Amino acid sequence: MTGADIVIGGVGPKGSYFTDRHAGGNSVPVVDQQQNYKLLFLTESDGKTVMKFQRSIESCDENDLPITNLPMKLIYAYGQSDDIVYHNNRRGTKEVNLLKYMPRVTPANSKYFDMTMVNFTVPANQTYYHCKITRAPTFDHKQHIYRIEPFITNLDLVHHLLLYRCPPTVTEPSEAQCYTQLSGNECMETMAVWGVGGGAFELPEMAGLPIGGNVGDFFYRLEVHYNNPNKSAGRVDNSGLRFYYTSELRQHDAAVLMTGLAVTPGYAIPPKAKSFLTYGLCDTAYIPKVLETSHDLQVFSVMMHTHLAGRKVRVGHFRGGKQIDLLAADENYDFEYQEATNLGKTKTVKLGDKLLVECTYNTENRITLTWGGLSTSEEMCLTFLFYYPAMNLSSCVSFPNLQTLGSAMGATDTATWLDMMYMNTWNDTSINQYQQTLKRIDQLVIVADSFNNISYNPGMIPDLRAVPSAPCMSACAIKRLALISLLLCLTVHWDL
Repeated sequence: MTGADIVIGGVGPKGSYFTDRHAGGNSVPVVDQQQNYKLLFLTESDGKTVMKFQRSIESCDENDLPITNLPMKLIYAYGQSDDIVYHNNRRGTKEVNLLKYMPRVTPANSKYFDMTMVNFTVPANQTYYHCKITRAPTFDHKQHIYRIEPFITNLDLVHHLLLYRCPPTVTEPSEAQCYTQLSGNECMETMAVWGVGGGAFELPEMAGLPIGGNVGDFFYRLEVHYNNPNKSAGRVDNSGLRFYYTSELRQHDAAVLMTGLAVTPGYAIPPKAKSFLTYGLCDTAYIPKVLETSHDLQVFSVMMHTHLAGRKVRVGHFRGGKQIDLLAADENYDFEYQEATNLGKTKTVKLGDKLLVECTYNTENRITLTWGGLSTSEEMCLTFLFYYPAMNLSSCVSFPNLQTLGSAMGATDTATWLDMMYMNTWNDTSINQYQQTLKRIDQLVIVADSFNNISYNPGMIPDLRAVPSAPCMSACAIKRLALISLLLCLTVHWDL
């Protein structure tokens, strides 16, 4: 809520009320001196309040957030009366691209199939990954998946879901704990992803995830991460994903590429850090090392993923040694609301471009190191890029050269480096020194295809900057801008 640009409106005993406000914290939003939002209409009947309003894209008011071509989070809250008081749990959020909202499209011949766990008893472990190798339904001809919906039976336990396509070497169904010898570790081509708080994911009209036809014989690995901090026993789960598909093929086959910081033991985030940065580098120049046929990526959606310490995620786009864009950014990352978000327009990542995933963490309330890893109490820094045309590409990630890191920190071997990490008296100075060391040392860039052909390559972290917003326009120019209208329909009064 802090820093949010807010309007409050409703219909009370004395008529309608509507104000432009901003939030300085988790308290009653302050009324803006400059009222830039214009109320179009406000009605209430049968317990439903409908409010429609508009504002210029750039209002030149420090208390109004600029509306950009990046997805933005909308928050809402409502009360049960016209008194502006604390809303309790009557609240929510949705991430959309306000400048190019993509409506839901349902083909006439739409069908669906589910891929879920079946009566799986969740172990009484704090963190547990369960994997199920299974076939999808078979089709004589290729179909396009255009929507993916989560099917969650235990919202308090299921942390995330991933569906991977397996290589042809996987020929038998199985089910076991993930990342063991029996779990199909070779199945690493991401096809679908869902995180806590996310909803249905809609692909744009020009692209669909292919299934059937020449890809119909593949097995898939459904991975469910169960976060069970209370170590509850005997809970039965049937969570998974529902895939809507159509025989009306779209223009492009879509795919998903995992980028960011490789999830492997060895890096740590220090305690007492207000804003600690980690980086994962994807250098697309190395893609031809694992693929015979490679081409530019047309990226249309992104899902960002960290765990509980994550506060911001940015994806920088570099070409010819210079940053040309922020491919995506979430300046207010919330672990409880993870969702694949359409960018509003397709962005071209040319072969040879670099993508830098930067994650910001806050560990002020922690007294021990936070290691990178699979557990919810550990950390990740990943982004999943939805793109077309599809390639047999699994991941493009990086990891700091641990030998260089240890040497830069004055350690003679791994054991000495670990001792230094654990024994360090972390303060602002030591945290900053460690962060700068992580950034300046050489990286290992890892590119893998769908068949687990892997290339290991050198890389360096470039400087990432925030792309500056356009200068504030004159009042006359602002009037010529298209105005945004938001229709907010709620089944109870719209108040704080």
